Amino acid sequence: MLSLGGGAGSYYLNSSVDARHVTTSLWNNFLGGHSSCRPLGNVVLAGIDFDIEGGTNPYWDDIARYSKRGKKVYLTAAPQCPFRDAWVGGSLKTGLFDYSSMPILICEITNPEDAWKQCTSAITAKKIFLGLPAAPDAAGSGFIPVSDIKLKVLQAIKGSSKYGGVMLRSKY
Repeated sequence: MLSLGGGAGSYYLNSSVDARHVTTSLWNNFLGGHSSCRPLGNVVLAGIDFDIEGGTNPYWDDIARYSKRGKKVYLTAAPQCPFRDAWVGGSLKTGLFDYSSMPILICEITNPEDAWKQCTSAITAKKIFLGLPAAPDAAGSGFIPVSDIKLKVLQAIKGSSKYGGVMLRSKY
């Protein structure tokens, strides 16, 4: 997966036309297209991960739409708390995402089952991964001890048809 964005920087698209140009560049340089200067050589990535954590929110949904037009491209998202994420939340509404992590439980461990139901009803991704910091210093907040994950969180959500597993992130 090619991840767009991250925790540093401000990301924006100027228009739907701009989104189309970015999508074409991503396809030709990293996915199934052709370019004379592919940064990874002959490596073909499977898809695009939306990790937009700053900037503006218009037109990211256009990248999702343009990426899926007649192409086998996986789309994943890493929305931020609080959900509905200000930057990528609109893109998730397209129904085009294959996978998403779910940060809402990081913010709302007091009632993980309700938080999971709220999130999974709002995200149309096929599978949703519980996104958690792997260690206390892997995020500014939101670390949940393993015992709480097992006893409180996973017991409440693992039977859901949308449960895809756990995604851990490190500090680096």
